[in-house]
Amino acid sequence: MTTYVIKGARILGGQKKDLLIRDGVVAEIGTGLSAAGAQVVDADGLVALPGLVDLHTHLREPGREDAETVETGSRSAALGGYTAVCAMANTSPVADTAGVVEQVWRLGREAGLVDVQPIGAVTVGLAGEQLAELGAMADSAARVRIFSDDGNCVADPRLMRRALEYVKAFDGVVAQHAEEPRLTSGAQMHEGEVAARLGMTGWPAVAEESIIARDVLLAEHVGARLHVCHVSTAGSVEILRWAKGRGIRVTAEVTPHHLLLTDERATSYDPVFKVNPPLRTATDVAALRAALVEGVIDIVATDHAPHAVEDKECEWAYARPGMLGLETALSIVLDVVGDELGWDGIAERMSRTPARIAGLTGHGLEPAAGAPANLTLVDPAARWTVDPAGLASRSRNTPYAAMTLPGRVVATFLHGEPTVLDGKAVK
Repeated sequence: MTTYVIKGARILGGQKKDLLIRDGVVAEIGTGLSAAGAQVVDADGLVALPGLVDLHTHLREPGREDAETVETGSRSAALGGYTAVCAMANTSPVADTAGVVEQVWRLGREAGLVDVQPIGAVTVGLAGEQLAELGAMADSAARVRIFSDDGNCVADPRLMRRALEYVKAFDGVVAQHAEEPRLTSGAQMHEGEVAARLGMTGWPAVAEESIIARDVLLAEHVGARLHVCHVSTAGSVEILRWAKGRGIRVTAEVTPHHLLLTDERATSYDPVFKVNPPLRTATDVAALRAALVEGVIDIVATDHAPHAVEDKECEWAYARPGMLGLETALSIVLDVVGDELGWDGIAERMSRTPARIAGLTGHGLEPAAGAPANLTLVDPAARWTVDPAGLASRSRNTPYAAMTLPGRVVATFLHGEPTVLDGKAVK
């Protein structure tokens, strides 16, 4: 392995330090460091963070390689500063067996751009009728610890209880897509004033909130770990605050797009803004930002959801929901809550805590002597304009096209080797 000396990086925004990386770990931190034959990386003006970890990524492989592959999604993640991503189970075939999760895990290892940790389905075929092979996936080479039917809610309370009980045996976690399906049939966007004006069927906030309320009670009853995917309403925040006050083992995520965009975007009828859960109101956005800063919402997760052209460039009603997110997430967070969180808070919500939830012991560790060299270097002074054609994803459905955003990932290191240098992928 190549030895690297990163010169003059500000670890978590602190004083300038040099980092000596050798044999996959941070061997030394100090000033004036050097090593024979080492490659020098000039990090003057850059902030060093632990490599980002995404708990909610759709890589589409196997089955929809026209939209994304493990390799292209991993490259997008690396360019966004990520060193680990958790790949959702709604592939084709569904990742509901040890064989499929091991396939995804091995594809991630072959790509070598980020550590890809598969998420297993809760139910067979995501159908919500029968528990999948949770134990077999947990015991597989992929060592699955998160299970989710994301895209579908585990709507049956008895089945949800059984899943929570099952994963408790190996300290797993069920990640719920909170959506009462009987309240969202035919829904196209958030139920509110904008939907009424546009004549679209609404997706009510209570469809999310009612499932979260039910599931935190189930988690308390069972004593298991629950994770709530893509929280989107102010009411959900209040339920989570109540649950955490009771000591219930619940964590929650918010996406960058729910921190920035509102349902007013639907007035353009551009399907790039169609997402599930839908974009909500400005009041909801403000509540989500405050909850993230407060810690009621634990982490930021991208819900990176690439789609082929024919699935997005069509009428709103026929378009599939979802947005790209990996390459823009850090910049969006810096833009909307960067001042309130600071670099340490960003590291907590985008690296340390997601790594802890997922059980990724080699990630989420700030640069320190002896720590695995999974880190990212960010230029806080940079501003860049999002060009869909310039993104590494195989898809182009970004809602941030032509937006100018703050902060740019300059370098990403995975196990001591660069996956990104000078803002460009090196593999």
